[in-house]
Amino acid sequence: MIAVVTGDIVNSAKVKPTVYLKILKGFLEKQGKPPKSWEIFRGDSFQFKCKPEDAFRKFLLLKSKIKQISGLDIRISIGVGTLDYEAPKISESNGSAFVNSGRTFDTMKGSQYLVFTTGNNEVDKILNLLARFASPWMDGWTVAGALAVEIILEHPRWNQQQIAARLKINQSAVSQNRKRTQLDTLLEFDEYYRTIITSLKP
Repeated sequence: MIAVVTGDIVNSAKVKPTVYLKILKGFLEKQGKPPKSWEIFRGDSFQFKCKPEDAFRKFLLLKSKIKQISGLDIRISIGVGTLDYEAPKISESNGSAFVNSGRTFDTMKGSQYLVFTTGNNEVDKILNLLARFASPWMDGWTVAGALAVEIILEHPRWNQQQIAARLKINQSAVSQNRKRTQLDTLLEFDEYYRTIITSLKP
C-alpha cells in the first residue's frame, strides 16, 4: 500500500507564486525525485506519494511551512490504497491510492482542508471525524505558532532549550506555543493514525 497526497495552496492568488513555490518545492524535493514521486500542476496544485503511515505527519509539516506565509493555507486529500501501475510521472500512475486521493480532492467543499480516503468506510468515518475536530486548531495557527510546529516536527529529538534557542524565544514561550497550536494532541492523532493505517490490509 502507498499514500497519495493531492493538494493545493489556499488563497494563492494573494501572493506572488515565487513566495510559496520555493517553500512547496523545498518540501516536495525531500519526498523523492520528480516527476515520478511528485509534481506541481496548475501553478498551485501538487501531488506526491509516501508511506501510508507517514502521510498525516507530512501534512502537518507542510501546513506548518505554508501557514508561515500570512493568509495562505493548504487543502489536502490523503488517499491510501494500492499502486497498480507506476509510470514515469506520478500524474500518469494508477491504483486505488490515486483514485481515493484524486476523486476525494475534487469533491472537497469550502473550508474543508483535510480528508482521508482508505477504501474502508469505518476507518474513513473515524479519521474524517477526527480531522473535523482537529482542523480548527490547525487552521488557526499563527505565523509564530506554525514556525514553532515546523521546528518541533523537523527536530523531534531536540529538547525545549534547543527549540527555544532556534526560535530565539524563552523556554516558557515554547510550551505556550505547543499549547496554543494543540501540537501534543495532534501528535496523538498522528500516533492513532499510524496505528489504524498499519492495521489495514492491502
